Amino acid sequence: MVQRVTATDAALELIEKLKDKHGPIMFHQSGGCCDGSSPMCYPEGDLIIGNADILLGEIGGAKFYMHKSQFDYWKHTQLIIDVVEGRGGMFSLEGVEGKRFLTRSRAFTSEELAQLI
Repeated sequence: MVQRVTATDAALELIEKLKDKHGPIMFHQSGGCCDGSSPMCYPEGDLIIGNADILLGEIGGAKFYMHKSQFDYWKHTQLIIDVVEGRGGMFSLEGVEGKRFLTRSRAFTSEELAQLI
């Protein structure tokens, strides 16, 4: 089964660490400049999900949402959530860990796109 969002082993390790510290977590990628263009990690329920947000899937047991306007740009790609050294978004949970989540992507094949429709 094709997944719209996946995570690297490093990202999954950080997700587990954050869940141990904060309980259930969630992700949202809204788009735009600054922090909005990065996947943001919040305690589950701290960010109100609206009608324009799309659930893309789960990574490490954490739901991953994207605003519809961003999804329109990214719908032909698989999002691969990774982690790198450095400060994350101001309000994202991983910031104090000295790491930040990063979205990488790859284009779906024609066969994979057909499965998603």
